[in-house]
Order: sequence, then C-alpha cells, then structure tokens
Amino acid sequence: MSKTTTASADALDDHDEPAGTQAAQNVGGSRALGILLVITGLAGLLAAWVITLDKFKLLEDPSFKPACSLNPIVSCGNIMKSDQASAFGFPNPMLGLVAYGIVVCVGMSLIGRARFPRWYWLTLNAGMLFGVGFCTWLQYQSLYTINSLCLWCCLAWVATIVMFWYVTSHNVRNGLLPAPSWLRSFFGEFTWVLPVMHVGIIGMLILTRWWDFWTS
Repeated sequence: MSKTTTASADALDDHDEPAGTQAAQNVGGSRALGILLVITGLAGLLAAWVITLDKFKLLEDPSFKPACSLNPIVSCGNIMKSDQASAFGFPNPMLGLVAYGIVVCVGMSLIGRARFPRWYWLTLNAGMLFGVGFCTWLQYQSLYTINSLCLWCCLAWVATIVMFWYVTSHNVRNGLLPAPSWLRSFFGEFTWVLPVMHVGIIGMLILTRWWDFWTS
C-alpha cells in the first residue's frame, strides 16, 4: 500500500502494519482508531445503560413513561414493551452493556499501543458484524412492525455502524481480511463514505416511513 493511501484513511490507522501482515504477527492500530472505538463504545454504552434503567422502571411501574417518549412515533416505551426488545430472553440493552464495554476496552488498549493477533481482530470484526446485523433486524422491526422509534436505540445503531466499518477497513487494509488491491485502496481513501451511506439509508427509510407525520 502506498504512503499516500495509508495516510489518507481518515488518519485512523496511520501506524498500522503493511498489507499482507502474517497471520501469526500481532497487529496494532493508531491512537485515532482507538479514540474512535472509545467514543462509539461509550455512546453505545450510554444508550444501553439508559434503556436498561428505563426498562427496570417500566417493569416496576407499567404506567412509567420514559423521557424519550416524545410522541406516537418517537416512543421508547412502545419499543421497550415489545417482544423484540428481549430477542434472546432478556432485555437487549443488557447485551449492549457487555458488547460496548468490550469495544471501549479495545479502544483504550489501542490508545496504549497494544497489538493483537489476527484471530483477535477477526473476532472483533465478527462481533461487530453480528451487531450490525442485529441492529438491522431491530431497525426493520421498529419501522415496520412496532411502528415506533427509540432515540437511544438510534444512537446505538449509529455507534455500531461506525465502529463496524472502521474496524473492517482496518482489517482489509492490513491484510487481515483477504481483499483485492483496489478494495484496500478504496478503504484507504474513502472509509468514511460507507458509514455515511449506511446511516443515510437508514435516515431515508425513517423519513419516508413517517413522511406524512413529519410534514404534518
């Protein structure tokens, strides 16, 4: 990978290993990538924490109205009362408390110049892929089945999307994920495009789903 390509990846991996890193070799990441993971991890952790507290209050008092229940559409209470809010038999945000906490720890480790083996990076990437997939399912359920939005959930969605694309970019550009040279170059120059497009598509779906409500 050229110096120009490596340096232009939004400065998030300015100290990464060259592409083609050996599987057994530990690979680090830049402090900027670590900071991004800490910020997105804390954002997700905050969302999961607030939703968990409100869920407990709702269990204690079924008439409790969360502060983020602003109108019939933006209604966290409707989301929390749905079956989808406990997809694995327990409140979804409790999973987030663990997952986002791990992301924060990884980010802090990168800031401290930690280096990890290939399997570690791929496991992290796989976990984030699961997170994006789960968020996509929740987005569909929210828009087309529950017919309500939760602002804290939206924050968690954005955080998960951003961390997923930047960790994927890191792994592709460092040869941890097999990819053609043109894709490595694309990630080196335009990583930011993918999360922006991803979040933009979700925003458009939300806008069109309730267009009459927003414009009334």
